[in-house]
Amino acid sequence: MPKTLDVTALDLTSPTCCSPLTDEGRLGAEAALEVAVRLKALADPVRLQIVSLLLCAPDKELCTCDIAPAVGIKDATVSHHLKQLLETGLVTKRRDGMNVYYRIEPETLRALARVLDVDCC
Repeated sequence: MPKTLDVTALDLTSPTCCSPLTDEGRLGAEAALEVAVRLKALADPVRLQIVSLLLCAPDKELCTCDIAPAVGIKDATVSHHLKQLLETGLVTKRRDGMNVYYRIEPETLRALARVLDVDCC
């Protein structure tokens, strides 16, 4: 059973802005939790497929109606995965009529990459 992380005190709507994991830039407890929550959201094959689709899409944005067939799962399941990515600030959404479009949040992904960059310093 996966461990549930207590995120009640975190503001996951703003991008992560952490230092790399080096001796000089050690993560504090709260920053480590923010990073862990986002990595946990990404640690799912379907969510990684969705992120990959969004990264390759024009303007880094797709309608939910285009995502489900591309990953081969039902709309309801895609909605569940998109909700997980949305709650952790990895994507944003906008409604256009009946359609909902999801957009990758590039700065959040860049911040995660910076945290794990072993060649940063």
